[in-house]
Amino acid sequence: MSKPVVLIAEQLSPATVDALGPDFDIRRVDGTDRPALFDALGEAHAVLVRSATKVDAEALTHAPRLKVIARAGVGLDNVDIKAATQAGVMVVNAPTSNIISAAELTCGHIVSLARHIPAARASLGAGEWKRSSFTGTELFEKTLGVVGLGRIGALVAARMQGFGMRVVAYDPYVTAARAQQLGVELLSLEELVRQVDFLTIHMPKTPETTGMIGEAELKAMKPTAYVVNVARGGLIDEEALAAALAAGEIAGAGLDVFTSEPPADTSLTGLPNVVATPHLGASTGEAQEKAGISVAKSVKLALEGDLVPDAVNVAGGAIDPFVRPGIDLVEKLGQIFGGLASAGLQSLEVEVRGELADYDVSVYRLAALKGILRNVVSESVSYVNAPVIAEQRGIETRMIVEADSPEYRNITILRGTLTDGTTLEVAGTLAGTRMVQKIVRINHYEIEVPIESNHVVIRYQDGPGMVAIYGAKLGDAGINIEGMQVAREVDGQAIAVITVSQRVPEDVLADLGEAIGASIVRQIELVED
Repeated sequence: MSKPVVLIAEQLSPATVDALGPDFDIRRVDGTDRPALFDALGEAHAVLVRSATKVDAEALTHAPRLKVIARAGVGLDNVDIKAATQAGVMVVNAPTSNIISAAELTCGHIVSLARHIPAARASLGAGEWKRSSFTGTELFEKTLGVVGLGRIGALVAARMQGFGMRVVAYDPYVTAARAQQLGVELLSLEELVRQVDFLTIHMPKTPETTGMIGEAELKAMKPTAYVVNVARGGLIDEEALAAALAAGEIAGAGLDVFTSEPPADTSLTGLPNVVATPHLGASTGEAQEKAGISVAKSVKLALEGDLVPDAVNVAGGAIDPFVRPGIDLVEKLGQIFGGLASAGLQSLEVEVRGELADYDVSVYRLAALKGILRNVVSESVSYVNAPVIAEQRGIETRMIVEADSPEYRNITILRGTLTDGTTLEVAGTLAGTRMVQKIVRINHYEIEVPIESNHVVIRYQDGPGMVAIYGAKLGDAGINIEGMQVAREVDGQAIAVITVSQRVPEDVLADLGEAIGASIVRQIELVED
């Protein structure tokens, strides 16, 4: 029998080929040459890429035998995951390959800022000897603020504790027990920015985190403080940062990532109190070698039909056709749960009731965690790595499967305890022969709303004309209400789930909530892979 064909479309570490071993027909192609790529894909069972090769829906039409796309790195911007999933092609990457490199670069920026190393080097290179111009500051007993205490944030915290720094952190999805284990004090973002001497951010880029360090946060910082971003461009408001640096509101910044890359202008990179690098977080030989070896192992597993730890779409194990339609439903319930949560998740129960009790529905726990975690961690969350991420954050999970389901043929309930002591419950089902995805309960409020891309959930004291008030607020903002349902309690407390045509601006939400005296106003924006 002929060997499976593994196509290497970009320059990879020699260790990658060594990790694949002798059981594959290794072929090479320039992935940026589209006609050559399309031709080579015709016989490929796997393709290995970095960032330059675009594996999109068009490329997949030329790959009838393809079983796995492997990205030797973290990002997957050049891979159409949805098209690959529809084509039955597994997508894998190397999500942990660069975490040490990124953490070390962050530490390098912190030290460089504290001791003015780049500026001093430039001065000396110009023939100057200005020792007094570069008086720095010791890191010992200074306070480091880590925004986002995931894998990279935790590594930075551990390394800077070695300098004798006090480390505080903001991460609403990390438990107090996990923070204590890391030797880190949890604070609110408002309190953190006031206390720190150095601030480093390690968050995923979402609509909620974009610009999360903005004008207000920068003004609240000490004039001697520094900020560092080696995570994602745009997490720090670049315009506000440039203004704060120019005005002396903070002492300096270390930046490896930018809103547009390369930066469109030098308003930040040209400032004397900025240490800037051209997105070097993963640019080490070790990271590249780890990435290549990691995806080579994944390719071997995928082509052998085994479980793949770093698959980012559905992976591993046989899933019954009766179970499969509920996977997407449960992941969306997880996103809704995450959007409604008032604090971080401490424990989660995934309860499945109905005819599904006769099947293996363990994938629903993974789907729920994937939905809940996808917008709160910087890593790519998959059905396989979601439990690992949850465990790292001290989140306990369990499944309950029961045949008894008096109201629905099948129902899935996500029930969680949050770090602020409250509980949250979200339930959903697939309705009718068309299997329409529906939310059927939020806490004790019984509703039945088809799940769409954008919802607004509000809780308020009901009364005559309340719907007209918030309907008018949305209408005035040009937001169309595509559907809604209101559930009311005996005491008059009501919850409304409103399906809207587009994302609602935050100021409109705030105005709407104030107008009706709402106790809860949440925007739920569902994201597809």
